[in-house]
Amino acid sequence: MASFGVVFFAYDLQQIVAGWPVSYWFAAQGSVLVFIAVVAVFAWISNRKDGRAEAADLIDVFYTRRIHRRFLAYVVLFLVFLLMLALAEHFGLRKIWVGAIFLFSTVFLYALIGIYGRTSKASEYYVAGRRIPAVYNGMAVAADWMSAASFISMAGGLYLQGFSGSGSQPGGLVYVLGWTGGFCLVALLVAPHLRKMDLYTVPDFFGSRFGGHWPRVIAAWAAVLCSFTYVVAQIYGVGLITSRLTGVQFEIGILLGLGGVLVCSFLGGMRAVTWTQVTQYVVLILAFLIPVSWLAYKQLGNPLAPVAYGQQLPKIAELERRLMSSPAEIEVIHEYARRSADYARKLENVTESLDREKKKHRDEIQRLLRTHAEEADIVVARRALAALPRDEASARERWNRAMGDNLDRAKPLAGMPEHTRPFAGNPEGTPEEKKSYETSRRNFLALMFCLMIGTVGLPHLLTRFYTTRSVTETRNSVTWSLFFIALLYLSAPALAVLVKYEIMGHLVGQRFDELPVWIAQWARLDPSLISVSDVNGDHILQFAELRLGADIVMLATPEIGGLPYVVSGLVAAGGLAAALSTADGLLLTIGNALAHDLFYRGESDRSGAVRRVMLSKFALLLVALLAAYVAAQRPADILYLVSASFSLAGAAFVPVMILGIFWSGVTRPAAVAGMLSGLGLTLYYMLVNVPVVRSFLGLQGVGLWFDIEPVSAGVFGVAAGLFVTILVSVLTRSHNRAVC
Repeated sequence: MASFGVVFFAYDLQQIVAGWPVSYWFAAQGSVLVFIAVVAVFAWISNRKDGRAEAADLIDVFYTRRIHRRFLAYVVLFLVFLLMLALAEHFGLRKIWVGAIFLFSTVFLYALIGIYGRTSKASEYYVAGRRIPAVYNGMAVAADWMSAASFISMAGGLYLQGFSGSGSQPGGLVYVLGWTGGFCLVALLVAPHLRKMDLYTVPDFFGSRFGGHWPRVIAAWAAVLCSFTYVVAQIYGVGLITSRLTGVQFEIGILLGLGGVLVCSFLGGMRAVTWTQVTQYVVLILAFLIPVSWLAYKQLGNPLAPVAYGQQLPKIAELERRLMSSPAEIEVIHEYARRSADYARKLENVTESLDREKKKHRDEIQRLLRTHAEEADIVVARRALAALPRDEASARERWNRAMGDNLDRAKPLAGMPEHTRPFAGNPEGTPEEKKSYETSRRNFLALMFCLMIGTVGLPHLLTRFYTTRSVTETRNSVTWSLFFIALLYLSAPALAVLVKYEIMGHLVGQRFDELPVWIAQWARLDPSLISVSDVNGDHILQFAELRLGADIVMLATPEIGGLPYVVSGLVAAGGLAAALSTADGLLLTIGNALAHDLFYRGESDRSGAVRRVMLSKFALLLVALLAAYVAAQRPADILYLVSASFSLAGAAFVPVMILGIFWSGVTRPAAVAGMLSGLGLTLYYMLVNVPVVRSFLGLQGVGLWFDIEPVSAGVFGVAAGLFVTILVSVLTRSHNRAVC
């Protein structure tokens, strides 16, 4: 009811209460509060039933008090550091130095913790000695969880997609609902049960529960696959932020940030990573809350953004109506439609069109040479010729992409949906509008399901709950985790609304020669993040002439709102902390899966444990370098990569894991068949719908099932894994009963 029910009936829950549309408020805030209450009440009741566990001994009490003192000192010193940098900027410190100080001081701090926490002891390297207090493990889980997708991209997704997106594209609030709702499932179904088993990794569960070689091996490779997809997105975010702060090339920025990741996770494993993530949580939460509170105070006179931002929703609705009826905006839309039609005509005969384009550019170069034009103009013309597609295949691919892109922007608000509108289309309209509505709602629900189930199966998240002292502490840790996560997740929708108001109300309508400098600075870094073009030639920026990527909205928020540059540095440091903290946990998970699980031979002696730790470190280093190479190719945006990893994790692990915990009848062959079928079907659906793959295989038309987008392939994988596991268990139970 707190998620799927409200979403399913969102179109009917449009009543305005205290200025808020009911469905929007519940999806953005009410559901998160319900999830926190569910997890907290479950932990309280379960802990009382267990007798509240044994009292902590005196050593643990002194250990926890010492941590409290150190943590308080760190927070105070970090706030003093911020104040000093703000004063230095006020008295003339250059922006480039502010950014560099933020980058190198925070990375140096993380590296220092990693060096201090170095260890080769297996229990410390894998599970931090199982003595992390619940509140600090909650912070570490939150930092591990709130990756570059949460910090950098989620607010951007909300800005671009509003409540529920348009057509087949799910909206931004799906991430708020899916990622927080997943923690309810973790708390209720998985975390306490895994902690009881005193394991090191998630594949350990499959090896212990089902026995044999293959359950552990399949789980280990699945952990590598979904974690690698996830870590590529984090390293991409690291490169994005580092290059913006220091001015170095994107690829150099990746390597600089990667050094900080390796120092933290390579030397100390989970012990070093845990305390690094606690440190990083403070940085990232302050980096998120300070600018959103500042923007809320600037626009509304109230720094409590989650409470106050509802006042801007009707103002944005009015601005949207005004833009949709603006003659200048309509003129831009018509120009996009004309460009799309031009590309469509080129695609009718690609060979002839490509020859014509090449001839036109060669003739232009000859004309410039004959008239002795400026050398700069000749260079530009030659670059335009060199930029043309080299062959028919690349021309068809590029022009198809350009045609679709222009067609998408040839719509009101440049194809963006109205912010509070639940789902595209109209359930009471034409057959096409009804179909669009059903497709939009179906994809929203499918992705929300995948994000929730994927949360339950993510190996780097579940491993964190092995680090607490007891099952009681694990339950409390999940509650603290969701609380610390909610501080950001309740503020992200507010940030998207406040930034949208700044863009629509203040930036749009400015002359192109008066646009802020930050637009050109970010565009030079990566034109896909932000670009402007005077499409209708009136020298005034229209809303449809501005393109913002999801990965830029949060990072550019201080500059959009006119905040001091020290806040920009803080935001970049926060994004870096979010990406590094998750990358730490993911690389550690991959290294452990490759060394501890794939090459596990049952050694219980100290020398065998040390060998596995050293092998984990070596594997971690190799995977980090490979992930950096893949991230440098910019394969997709952060939000898509992270969402895909959730589908993979949910399909590979969750059906077999949940059944294995609660049903003793699951057999080893059933576990193997369930994991392979779930993961295999999910991978097949994702790959067969990649345009390049479809073209290579000669597949025609759309390959979607029930119009579900590939990022939500876990819907089919989870169902297949569940069905196959139950079926094979029933068929093989009498022949091969698994040992609990």
